[in-house]
Amino acid sequence: MDILERIVKQQQQDLIRRKQSFHESYWEAAPLFNRPCISIKQALESSDTGIIAEFKRRSPSKPSINFKAQVCDVASGYQTAGISGMSVLTNGPFFGGSLEDLSQARAATALPLLRKEFVIDPYQITEAKAHGADVILLIAACLPADRLQMLAKKTKSLGMEVLLEVHNEQELQENLIPEVDLIGVNNRNLKTFTVDVQTSLDLLKQIPANYYPISESGLSDPQTVAMLRGAGFKGFLMGEHFMRADNPGAAAADFVNALKDANDEN
Repeated sequence: MDILERIVKQQQQDLIRRKQSFHESYWEAAPLFNRPCISIKQALESSDTGIIAEFKRRSPSKPSINFKAQVCDVASGYQTAGISGMSVLTNGPFFGGSLEDLSQARAATALPLLRKEFVIDPYQITEAKAHGADVILLIAACLPADRLQMLAKKTKSLGMEVLLEVHNEQELQENLIPEVDLIGVNNRNLKTFTVDVQTSLDLLKQIPANYYPISESGLSDPQTVAMLRGAGFKGFLMGEHFMRADNPGAAAADFVNALKDANDEN
């Protein structure tokens, strides 16, 4: 069983417990549930960097990235840095996150928020809306195409945007549906955790113009991001590079300034 299969299996078990504890109607009555969503597409369109900065404490390949940082401080720091959006890891067993992290980020920033999670059930989308999410990540590698479409429709019905994550051309071609807003190309192989930015460049040619292309994972060099931006990517999902710093917001600000210089050079 590879890591992705282990995560999905754990998610299925956790969902049984969560559904027993809180009926979906509980989340539908939450104060944030009817909040108008903030468009990450609009934020990226008006941005000169396209950075979507992440909050995460750990990952399966890195047991400890940053357990000291407080999500509210990181969120406000990211906003001050001038990034386009924030991704919040809510998976507990493998990434050390929680839905509470999402709601704390929502209280601390006006940035569009992505719930980064292994979403396999509509219940998780309702949870996300109730905790302040604006965007839902759907990972093609762990969802059959018909299920992914159903989840995308649920997301859109609640006013949120859909970020489809793909790793290869087959995953991309099977899921080019109208409900998807952004297509993220993950440079990290979820089975081996190896990273290759060439994956983004190869798949960019296959992404139709009506989707916003996002490059994900393994991005730490402003020159690389500037190159990808020049190639046509609208956004760049970055997490570990900032979260390794004592002050992730300050690290993001430094990166944004360096990226602007790199963009000018290109």
